[in-house]
Parts: sequence; structure tokens; C-alpha cells
Amino acid sequence: MQQTLQSWLSNDLVAKVLTAAFALVAVYIVVHVARSWITRYVGEADTRYRLRKFIAFGGYVVAVLILSIIFSDRLGGLTVAMGVAGAGVAFALQEVITSFAGWFAISFAGFYAPGDRVQVGGIKGDVIDISFLRTTVMEIGEWVKGDLYTGRIVRVANSFVFKSPVYNYSGNFPFLWDEITVPVKYGSDHRLARKILTSVANEVAGQYSRDAAATWERFSRQFMLENATTAPLVSLIANDNWMEFTVQYVTDFKKRRITRDALFTRILDEVERTDNQVSLASATYELVGAPPINVHLDGQPR
Repeated sequence: MQQTLQSWLSNDLVAKVLTAAFALVAVYIVVHVARSWITRYVGEADTRYRLRKFIAFGGYVVAVLILSIIFSDRLGGLTVAMGVAGAGVAFALQEVITSFAGWFAISFAGFYAPGDRVQVGGIKGDVIDISFLRTTVMEIGEWVKGDLYTGRIVRVANSFVFKSPVYNYSGNFPFLWDEITVPVKYGSDHRLARKILTSVANEVAGQYSRDAAATWERFSRQFMLENATTAPLVSLIANDNWMEFTVQYVTDFKKRRITRDALFTRILDEVERTDNQVSLASATYELVGAPPINVHLDGQPR
């Protein structure tokens, strides 16, 4: 028994396997300790996330190098077998391979990055992690209005970047154009109404407009884009029921609901101060009673 164990341990392949196992365990321990240290002592979330990803990727690279060095004398004999098996593996794992290619494209082609707000694979939300095979998204929308979180975490295969459009709400231009409509009664002072809306829009969204203009100037140098207007814009149409003003403005991609709330609050405050010179309109319905119905039967006096 002892002789058999000695001969088994003296086998070159067994020795290499044991060496590789110990080396991989050591790499795993170092990576785990380093990631734990970063989680504990690095306060900034973005820096912490990127360092943890870098260490994990470095651990994979070191593990591959260790295995290549230990089994370098046997790699040549495995070439033919790996070539034969490669076609079958590629077919069976085509979705996995496509997802890995998607990760490569996401990482180096700038589709999106952690922290971006995107819509990919039919899912809209904030990217919180990008792994080799899947992108993890904190979902927004669905049954919750105003671009707020639903609480669901969705994992989307990276292969979707090749199959469907990728909408990035932040990226190089972290602003969105948005608009609200304000109905005003006929007979109101439409010039005063326009003045109020323009003043409120500049007050609430003016800083976003200036920041967006500077960002757009840098952004337009990278692509063939026209000079877009980021300043608030108020337009008017007259329909059958009221004068309809539209206020278009630029806001931060994560503050659409906050900006809308501030706009409507300030508009209502200013309209109240006009002493009915400007009145907001609303749809009204008047219920009219049905006319009386007289039924006369044949043979009965009328």
C-alpha cells in the first residue's frame, strides 16, 4: 500500500496536478483577501467596483499563466484533441461565446459602463455590474412611474448587444430633453402666460441648460451633430378647448421627475399671483338629464 502510494506520488502528471491545485488555491486566497480589503477600506463606490473587477480579472490571468507554465510540456500533445473538440464545444456553447464577445465589445467599444442608465434587451435601468457573460441592471419603470427603481435586479445576457439596440441615457451626454404641457383658458393673457412659463423654466432648468450646452459642445466634436438648442423653449398651439403651451427643457438623466415637480409647483405659484389674468384650463363635462318620455297605448285616451 505504501509502495503504491509512493509510486503514485512520484508520477510526474500527479505531481503537476497537485502543484497546480495548490497554486490555484493560493491565487484564490490572495484574490479573496485583496477584494475584502478593498471593500473595507476603499470608500468611493466607483473606485471600489473597478478595483475589485481588476483584481478578479488579474486572478484569472495569473491562474491561466500558472497552468500554462506547469503543463507546458503537455500542451503540444493536446493541440489535436482540442482542435477536434473545439467545433463541438463552440456549437454547444455558442450563446456563452457570444455573451463573452458581448462583454469584450461592452468593455472596449464603449456601449455602456457601470453607473449608466440603459435600455438593453427590453430592460430599462441602471447598470450595477458587468461580468463576462451578463450585465446586471437595477430596473426602473414598469409599474413605477417617473423613472424610479422597482426593486428588481435583472441580469441580461451580454449577447443582446449584437441582437437589439442599446439605448444609453447617460454615456457621453448625461442629459435628456423633456417637456410638459400647460393648458390655459381662452381669455387669459397669453403673453403673460408665456412670460411666466419662460421665467420658471429658466429658473428651474437653467443650470442644466448651461451644463448641457458645454457638454454638447465637447460631444459634437466626436460625432457629426448639429448645434442643438439646450435653452428652455416655450411654444403655443390653440386647440378646440384651450391654449396649450409646451415647455421643452433639458434636465439631468436621473432628475426628470424632480424637475417636473419643481416646474409645476413654481407655475402654479406664479399663476395664483396673476389675479386671474392667467387661468389654467381643464376638461369639464356636463351631465344633462334625459327628457321625459310619454308612452301612449292604443285605445287609451291621449
